Amino acid sequence: MNDNRFPPTSRYAATDTAEVVQPDGRRIVYLRRRFVPDPSRYATMLEHRIVEGDRLDRLTAAYLGDAELFWRLADANGVMRPRELEELGRWIRLTLPEGMLGPADA
Repeated sequence: MNDNRFPPTSRYAATDTAEVVQPDGRRIVYLRRRFVPDPSRYATMLEHRIVEGDRLDRLTAAYLGDAELFWRLADANGVMRPRELEELGRWIRLTLPEGMLGPADA
């Protein structure tokens, strides 16, 4: 079941929910487990090297137009925790949304 508790830009928008009924009859809705997608499913737009002062929310605001899309960088780079990408000197991929083909795919 997916009751769309999250906006379409959320990392969890497409994550299904499930429900458990407690012995007292209370229903508890929870998110099913979300796995980090395979990074090869994304077409790279560009790569960015992390420098002092970089933050993922600022990078996604600059490159993608929305600071709340920082989770897309985590998915595109195969990490669960976005902060892993903020290591100085690390190269990160900025990609098109999943399913969009890039120039190399056309």
